Amino acid sequence: MRDRLALLIACLVVSAPLTAQAPVRPTFGTLREQEVLQRVWLRLRLDRHLPMLLREHGVGCWVVPMREYNEDPVFRAIVAPTTFAARRRTIHVFCDRGAEGVERLVIGGSDQGGLYQTVRPSVDGEPTGSEWWGDAQWQALKEVLAERNPAVIAINRSRTTAFADGLTLGEWEAMRDALGEPWVSRMRSIDALAVDMLGLRLPEEEAVYRQMQQLVWQLTQRMFSSEVITPGVTRTSDLVWWWREEVRRLGLSTWFQPSVSVQRDDPAGLGLGPDPVIMPGDLLWCDVGIVALGLHTDTQHNAYVLKPGEADAPDGLKAALAASNRLQDLLFEELRPGRTGNEVLLATRHRMTEEGLDGSIYSHPIGLNGHGAGPTIGLWDHQEGVPGRGDHPIRTNTWFSSELQVTSVVPEWGNRKVRMAQEEDFLVGADGTPRWFHRRQSQLILVR
Repeated sequence: MRDRLALLIACLVVSAPLTAQAPVRPTFGTLREQEVLQRVWLRLRLDRHLPMLLREHGVGCWVVPMREYNEDPVFRAIVAPTTFAARRRTIHVFCDRGAEGVERLVIGGSDQGGLYQTVRPSVDGEPTGSEWWGDAQWQALKEVLAERNPAVIAINRSRTTAFADGLTLGEWEAMRDALGEPWVSRMRSIDALAVDMLGLRLPEEEAVYRQMQQLVWQLTQRMFSSEVITPGVTRTSDLVWWWREEVRRLGLSTWFQPSVSVQRDDPAGLGLGPDPVIMPGDLLWCDVGIVALGLHTDTQHNAYVLKPGEADAPDGLKAALAASNRLQDLLFEELRPGRTGNEVLLATRHRMTEEGLDGSIYSHPIGLNGHGAGPTIGLWDHQEGVPGRGDHPIRTNTWFSSELQVTSVVPEWGNRKVRMAQEEDFLVGADGTPRWFHRRQSQLILVR
């Protein structure tokens, strides 16, 4: 299987040379070709992750009901890419059958190309159509539970994380009233089940994601170049819309509106306004992302616009970037499986303070969602820790964005402070070691 996947990825993914001016002609294949790979990933997640997670949490059956256009967040991790919404009402049921493995049932939806066994409700003994969404579906679920008699039934209700809170009030009340005892008393909210089903990644996904990271680097280098920027003319909003249009031209999408901002040596303190014209001597920053094959990226890069006669950025700005790199080092040194996000945050901040760095950390998981399922490692306005979401432990085979910043004094700018924010995506592999998918920014991009 691993060799076949490698061949498929090699056929689908082509990348251009990693230079600022090189034309970008990557492809992740046609939508039809992408669907083949995404379906392979889906089967692997269902085969590998589901049994492990159900047994880890002592769950006999996991019941996931949802209605059309109000899908459970875990929907992304359990259906094929050609399924855009639930069908009226769809109830996914995952039952641990011991030596027989995990049974995957669906009441009211499709079999997802053979990944699920369909269960058809009946009314007065007559089977209904596949789109039936009435009380007969709850009766079919009751019959499924009666036959399997699980001691613990997991449902997705949570006051801690949205990823485990997909069971709406209406669906909960309908299911509760229809099933009654003993089934309702056996239902448990187990946040980690939904969170880890969404958050755990496959080694087979890594090659494509690495190509996505390389593409992001190519695009930020092009955006921060004379191809796009004419100092004294180009505004930050021009870069934002260049990114949007270029990503669309490549057949991809983004999951958030890009951001581009300017810091400037401004002794008069006149301010820049909401959409400044980019000038020589400016420090530029961007926050950008792309989406391909259901996977999301999140990146922040920095650039300097050279003044006439300059060949490099001021030493103070280069030192500020190095200080931000040092905080990335500390994060990697403290991040290891078994620790919670809050423990990593506090340990990293302790060392940051010891080294005299004036920074903040607000890193997060990434994958099927941009701000993904898993342990939050700080928020920009919660540097003391994030109760609940930050208490989830870090696992192997998960992906993160190392989002953080360090504020440094720049002598060349009259000792004014500069905020150097960076973000790069990395993985925690099977060995528990964090590694960049591509690389981190250790040199400012120079706009000539």
